[in-house]
Amino acid sequence: MIRTGIAPDSWGVWMPDHPAQPQWWRCLDEMKIAGYAGCEIGPWGYMPNDNAKVLKNAIDARGLELVGATVGGNYLDEESVKQMLSDIDDISALLKNFNTAKYIVLLPPMYTNLETGEMEMNPELSDEEWKTYCKNVQKCADRCAENGLQGLFHPHVDSHVQTEEQIDRFLNDTTVDLCFDTGHHVYGGGEPISYYKKHADRIPYIHLKDCDLAVKKKMDEEKWSFAKAVTEDIMVEPGNGSIDFAEFYKALIEKNYDGWCVVEQDLFPVKSFDIPLEKAIIGRENLRKAGFVD
Repeated sequence: MIRTGIAPDSWGVWMPDHPAQPQWWRCLDEMKIAGYAGCEIGPWGYMPNDNAKVLKNAIDARGLELVGATVGGNYLDEESVKQMLSDIDDISALLKNFNTAKYIVLLPPMYTNLETGEMEMNPELSDEEWKTYCKNVQKCADRCAENGLQGLFHPHVDSHVQTEEQIDRFLNDTTVDLCFDTGHHVYGGGEPISYYKKHADRIPYIHLKDCDLAVKKKMDEEKWSFAKAVTEDIMVEPGNGSIDFAEFYKALIEKNYDGWCVVEQDLFPVKSFDIPLEKAIIGRENLRKAGFVD
């Protein structure tokens, strides 16, 4: 059974709090209006996390199902890992109030500055750094498991696990499964349909995102930061970019995928709070035509 949800990222939500982001309650309202069945809660602290009853009431009232949450940090920095482990415990305590929430997505650090695009970390890891990186992702995933949830690693734009070769190496060196993001995969030079088929047994959860490769080409030529590329619509509604989602849906059926596909469309900063709902509706209709129905 394939179900479709959406994440606050599609409302331009990258941070716990920012004036360029809509209020959390509006985000939930519009997720339901757009026709999605489930949601994530976005960056820790964006939606109410200090009162599980308030959040559960809000999500239940809109007929949505909570699927999971995210946590991110630097897996090469022990203090950052320590904070992630603490956050995982707090997130897990909240998610236990929702029977449908099973996943915590583990986000890696970007080696470029989100705003300027300048290098902040070496994009190449030494063998020793790679071992530390994998060890700490595994530690975070294991903590999720101890709390009754599944921690899934999310290959990401401008991170040390982005290309198909890097993802293959990660899968070989850990037991951590993936939150497979189709748009990030394309951005990293990969082909998501064939890659999903190759590793379906390690992909229990999917982020549906689409990438405009014409914008990516211009980004590379003009050396934009990823944040600048987002304002130029590098990530578009599923079905309006380079990915054939009808073929992707067929691949999911072929591999007996049973779970959630959650839409993400990077939009930060939102130019108008009226934009995300329109885009969410377009993406949902495109997915419906591709076979994704609830």
